[in-house]
Amino acid sequence: MLMRTDPFRELDRLTQQVLGTTARPAVMAMDAWRSGDEFVVEFDLPGVDPSTVELDVERNVLTVRAHRPVHEGTEEMIAAERPRGVFSRQLILGDNLDTERISANYASGVLTVRVPVAERAKPRRITVETSDQQQAIGA
Repeated sequence: MLMRTDPFRELDRLTQQVLGTTARPAVMAMDAWRSGDEFVVEFDLPGVDPSTVELDVERNVLTVRAHRPVHEGTEEMIAAERPRGVFSRQLILGDNLDTERISANYASGVLTVRVPVAERAKPRRITVETSDQQQAIGA
């Protein structure tokens, strides 16, 4: 019987687990959208203890870190597809967002982060005065 072996197959499998693939990324999955005067980002973190979730903002970079404990036991793992250990994700926030008023909530395995739009970035109406009529236009 002839068996074909690939010495790099195990290395490829480990690389896909660590770095992820298109179908299964190693970073935490997220959705982001704008809702009115705030941006909302949801991160999927099932099985993560909320006390291990960390949010940091430095300049305009939001960093989310979480820890899912490594399975420790004498059992033989059949499949291990969920990332374990410490993992993180960084988002670059625009200058038009108010990083001083970021709020976060963790419920049902989903971390929801809300970032309000800065007051200086919100559209506003400017009154135009005329020197001929002493009456403001648009008032």
